[in-house]
Amino acid sequence: MATNRSFGLDVGIYGPEVTTDSVLSLARLADDLDFASVWVADHVALPVSYKSMHPYSGRAFPTDVAVPLFEPIAAIGVLVGATKRVKIGTAVLVMPYRQPVLLSRMLITLDNFSAGRIMLGAGSGWLAEEFELLGADFAKRGRATDEQLEIFKALCAGGTVGYQGQVYKFDPIYSVPGSVQRPHPPILIGGITDVALRRTARLGDGWLSTAIDPGTLKERLATLKRLCDERGRKFESLTLMHKVFINIGEPQKNKFGSRQPGTGTKQQIIDDLKGCFDLGYQQVIFRSRAGGIDETRRQIERFANEIVPRV
Repeated sequence: MATNRSFGLDVGIYGPEVTTDSVLSLARLADDLDFASVWVADHVALPVSYKSMHPYSGRAFPTDVAVPLFEPIAAIGVLVGATKRVKIGTAVLVMPYRQPVLLSRMLITLDNFSAGRIMLGAGSGWLAEEFELLGADFAKRGRATDEQLEIFKALCAGGTVGYQGQVYKFDPIYSVPGSVQRPHPPILIGGITDVALRRTARLGDGWLSTAIDPGTLKERLATLKRLCDERGRKFESLTLMHKVFINIGEPQKNKFGSRQPGTGTKQQIIDDLKGCFDLGYQQVIFRSRAGGIDETRRQIERFANEIVPRV
């Protein structure tokens, strides 16, 4: 049976009604309701116009781009001090957006100040225009992500570290202290492509899937298991997390016109969540699609009190 510690809450650091108060309120609510973790997504600044298509919705970015948006690493620094127990993760951080040594040292610093509560959900990104804005090479984002993860692991170990890759190079530096969590904070690879699954098998401690239908989810898990087998890695060693968007009462449509998992009646949502755990997932991350902080809090409390006990 699931408990509140089987779930994490995406506190929503961008969106039409996002404020500093809403983010802090939801993070503290997650702590109070005994959820396992809180999560933030990653954008730095959204372009006014763009041609990139959102990978999960199959259309333009699924929210108005002219909305409040907070940078995730800075936000985590605040959440570390605002919460007491919950793990704090990124779902997901676009690794090539930031210089790798600076990013790694920021995450290590956060892991130290939080006494080992940081989790790194890592992805390679999709919004080409934001890459250009930040001076990152969109065409090399896959290789850059792999090298970022290698650098992060090395710096977390502590001591003297140098790196010579295809994208990033630096002479030996001191990385002191290393991370509190050893050998490093958990790394969950985001994305559903074969490339992302190979990255999971090679570099990740787990896989973080997002908002896909049960049939696709089952097929992707089978592919991930095969890729682990090919590398001689135990599939069972991976931590599996899945992110859904919750709306209690009103079903919402996905890009294929069918009901989006996580939305609809309480029973439909319960069945969706049971399906995830039946596939072997250890934790489900959810974000409420309700409008306004008051309704969002009500939905989260209903989720904890009315849905979780029946999963």
